[in-house]
Amino acid sequence: MNQRQSLVRLLQAHVAADAREEADRCAMLRLAHELAEPLSRDEPSAHFTASAFVIDEAGARACLVQHAKLGRLLQPGGHVEPGDASLEAAAIREAREETALEVELHPTAPRPFDVDIHEIPERPGEPAHFHLDVRYLLFGRGEPCRGSAWHAIGTSGDGSVDRLAAKALALYS
Repeated sequence: MNQRQSLVRLLQAHVAADAREEADRCAMLRLAHELAEPLSRDEPSAHFTASAFVIDEAGARACLVQHAKLGRLLQPGGHVEPGDASLEAAAIREAREETALEVELHPTAPRPFDVDIHEIPERPGEPAHFHLDVRYLLFGRGEPCRGSAWHAIGTSGDGSVDRLAAKALALYS
């Protein structure tokens, strides 16, 4: 099975938590078919990314990164690299790189945990485009590196991250 086929199957199997996520899932499924190289950051209008919502084992804190370019507290994540075996592997790699935590997939959370489309604003040398983000829930242990920190879950101030927090908290109720 090639990368596109794996991506399509992953999106077909994902169960969205609400109407917004379902709309994003459907759009992502369409784009998985339409984009020439859906996992390549060279796709100018949109490309798939992978991120990780990293929580502690108690489900009380999330490790968030102060995103330098966007100026917001966000979950670690980014572009899929050629050496990544899957979106899941890319999310784990990004979480380790951006937080320096020991991380592992949450044992009972759906995989993926969430999907989201968000616009990346234009910057010098880079036009505005969309990230088609496939998100995973991870446990993290240790002390985060500079630029990332533990925060009480649900306090990021970012609607998309707070949606991830609400979904994570629901696993503990």
